Amino acid sequence: MVSKLRILIAYLSYSGNTEEVAAYIGDYLNKEGITVEWHRIGIDALNDPADYDLVFLGTFTWERGATPDEVKDFVLEVGYKPGNMVIFGTGDTQFGGDDLFCKAADKLAHFYGSRYPALKIEQSPRGSQENKIEQWLEGVLNHAKSYA
Repeated sequence: MVSKLRILIAYLSYSGNTEEVAAYIGDYLNKEGITVEWHRIGIDALNDPADYDLVFLGTFTWERGATPDEVKDFVLEVGYKPGNMVIFGTGDTQFGGDDLFCKAADKLAHFYGSRYPALKIEQSPRGSQENKIEQWLEGVLNHAKSYA
């Protein structure tokens, strides 16, 4: 049953956009009866990702497609490549166009070999992008049912 999943949402946010996406994901999962634990990268003590069924990792894309240093530190702190990573990111196509849009999320999904496509949100998740988040989450949860 999906509601028995142990979920961690870890994220880094400067402008608040990535935090908004994380909160939306958390609210959606809570409505599905799934309890979520939180990790603010660079602030909270890290729990072992192996203690969770899924770890949602959120980042923004920095500069010209770069992953923020705090997220790189998180990866190093974890110290291994868990197979339960689900990646989401925020970005802005006005800085680098489609080639660099949410590049950090793409890099992390590739690095972890995530079973799920990275969710990529243009700036804030408000409006039509909320539906995009929900469709993505439905796909993740339907896939996760087969592993629960």
